[in-house]
Amino acid sequence: MPQEASVLESKLDKKPPYKLLALDGGGIRGLITIEVLAAIEALLEKEERSGKEFVLSDYFDYVAGTSTGAVIATCVALGMRVDEIRAMYLDSAELMFDKASLLNRLRFKYDDEPLARKLQSVLSLQTGEAQPTLGSAGLKTLLMMVLRNASTDSPWPLSNNPRAKYNGPAGLAGCNLEFPLWQVVRGSTAAPTYFPPEQILVGKQQFVFVDGGITPYNNPAFQLFLMATAEPYRVCWKPKRPEEMLIVSIGTGTSPKANGQLEPDDMNLLFNATTLPSALMFAALNEQDLLCRMFGKCLIGDVLDREVHSMVVGSGAHGSGGPVDPKLFTYLRYNVELTRPGLSVLGLGDLDPRDVQKLDSVEHKDALRKIGESLGAQRVKLDHFNGFL
Repeated sequence: MPQEASVLESKLDKKPPYKLLALDGGGIRGLITIEVLAAIEALLEKEERSGKEFVLSDYFDYVAGTSTGAVIATCVALGMRVDEIRAMYLDSAELMFDKASLLNRLRFKYDDEPLARKLQSVLSLQTGEAQPTLGSAGLKTLLMMVLRNASTDSPWPLSNNPRAKYNGPAGLAGCNLEFPLWQVVRGSTAAPTYFPPEQILVGKQQFVFVDGGITPYNNPAFQLFLMATAEPYRVCWKPKRPEEMLIVSIGTGTSPKANGQLEPDDMNLLFNATTLPSALMFAALNEQDLLCRMFGKCLIGDVLDREVHSMVVGSGAHGSGGPVDPKLFTYLRYNVELTRPGLSVLGLGDLDPRDVQKLDSVEHKDALRKIGESLGAQRVKLDHFNGFL
C-alpha cells in the first residue's frame, strides 16, 4: 500500500538540520558497513537518552544505498536495529551467494531465488504487509535506491518520496510507489555475471534492471544530496550552512591495484575486459566522494589523491575550500583501503587483503566484520555529530 502521507510528510516538511545516510555497494563487504553503523548507533543511542529503544531511522531523515547498500538502507529505513541487520546478513550470506546450476553458470555465477525469498520474508515481517511496495507505510524514512535500467541504458535512482514526478497517486500507470519493494532491492543487487537481472513491470512494459553499482552511483552520496535539494526531485531542502545538513557516507572498502610495471602490450583484450569495469566503478565512487568534499565541510575521510589530499577541515596545508562558501552541508566519509597498508593502519596487518577484496568472500565474513569493527572504533567520533544531536 502507498506510504501514509503523515509519515513522510513530517520528514519532507521538517526544518533543518537534515540528516542523510548514504551506503556504497560492495557485495558481502556490506558487513564492513554494518559494523560502522553499529558504532554510529551505539554512539547516538548513548546521547539520545530518550527512554525508548533507539534505531537509526529515528535519527536519519533520508537513507540511500546501492547494491548491498540498498539492502542495508532498506533495513535501516524499516526501523531495524543494526544487530537485526547483522543477524540477517550472517544468516543469509550463503543464500546471497548460492551457486547457480552448472548450465546457468555460463550466464551468471549465483542463483537469485534464495535471496529473493529471504528478502520477501524479511520485508513482509518488518512491514506487516504480505506484499510491501516502495510506497510501504512500513518505511520510516525517505529511501532512495540506485538501479540500472538495462532496457533504457540509464541509471534509475528510485525513491519513496510521494512528491516525486513518477510517484503519483495510486492507480497511475507506472507509479513507482507500486513497485514491489523486494524487487527494487533485488534489482539494485543484480550484479552482472554474479546474478541474473530483475524484471519489473513499469506500467504495461517490462524493464530489465541490474546492479546500480555499474552506474556512476555505486557511492550514492552526492546523488542523494541532489535528490534532497534540487527542485526537480521535489524534496527541496535548502541548506545554506554546514550546520543545516549532515551527510554520512559509508564505504565497503576499496582495493586499488597500482601496477608500476605495466607495459602497453600488457593491455590486451582480456586485460581490459577484466580490469575496466572495476576501474570505472572506483573512479565514479571517488568522484561522488570528491564532490561531497568540494560542496560539503568534510570532518573525516581518507586521502583522495596527492593533489587534493583529503580536504578534511584542519588536516593541513592542502586546504579544504571548494566552489561554495560557506559549504552547504557537513560531510562524514568512513571507508578503508583493503590493501596491506590500509589494513595495517587499522591494526589488522595479519589479514590477507586477497581474502577480503572480493565481493563474494562469504568464507571470510568474520574478517570483514573485524575490519568494520576496527574502522568504527577508530574513526567514528562524537565530535563528528556535534550540532546534529
